[in-house]
Amino acid sequence: MDLENETRVSEFILLGLSEDTEVQPLLFALFLMMYLVTLTGNLLIILATVFDAHLHTPMYFFLANLSFTDVCFTSTTVPKMLVNIQTETKTISYGNCLTQLYFFMVFGQLDNLLLTMMAYDRYVAICHPLHYMVIMNPRLCGLLLLASWIFSVLDSLLHGLMFLRLSFCSELEIPHFFCEFTQVIQLACSDTFLNDLVMYFATGIVGGIPLTGILFSYSKIACSLLRISSRQGKCKAFSTCGSHLTVVSLFYGTSLGLYLSSAAMQNTRASAITSVMYTVVTPMLNPFIYSLRNKDLKHALKTISS
Repeated sequence: MDLENETRVSEFILLGLSEDTEVQPLLFALFLMMYLVTLTGNLLIILATVFDAHLHTPMYFFLANLSFTDVCFTSTTVPKMLVNIQTETKTISYGNCLTQLYFFMVFGQLDNLLLTMMAYDRYVAICHPLHYMVIMNPRLCGLLLLASWIFSVLDSLLHGLMFLRLSFCSELEIPHFFCEFTQVIQLACSDTFLNDLVMYFATGIVGGIPLTGILFSYSKIACSLLRISSRQGKCKAFSTCGSHLTVVSLFYGTSLGLYLSSAAMQNTRASAITSVMYTVVTPMLNPFIYSLRNKDLKHALKTISS
């Protein structure tokens, strides 16, 4: 496209989940409720793990960080959506779009890596119980968390810098409720080959390696469970990783299902509605999943609330 048709972008237009004005109050109430539940549930888990000495273990260390990440992950998108609905505006500035895009990727990738570390933690706990505290020592847990933060920040920074090189035309409508990376890239007038190459390569690494690690951990866990003779012993061992397996299934099932089917989706608005599952619903459900059958966490939450 000719350079004269390109413009210096000052803002984008977020079309949201629906353009029906009668639906907007319902969407506002629904997403406000889900956001408040997400904040409350995850903050309670963080407080429980901080103030209850019985929860000062590697498993709850990673769980508290997952809850913090989920709060930040949801906070990058939902508040802006609520403001746009309340003020009846659809615009987001170029700078805010870039910021939202960056932090969404940071916390999304951090969420992914934390789930991988939690799978490794359960693998060590079940397959090497006698050496658990030696292997999963505070130093290793801290280094794993630090490495995850560094990787997430640097990878998202790379995507952000690649975003800055793009030029945009007059068509600036994003059929989404936040600045989703692939949707924004499609609006560019300049060549996006390098951006697409980096995006697919990074997605393969960020998504493939952690998923492989999770599958490897659970394959080892499954083999270890098969060697346990008593049914009670199997149920007790599996109960320690059942919640994490449910969360992993939700996270990967919704996110991978969305991106694998996005090429076949002709309706991009449908893609935006589907993304609500992993951007809003999954972070909201995580506290309930982890506390539902966890006696230690239930006791800690009751202590805080009393």
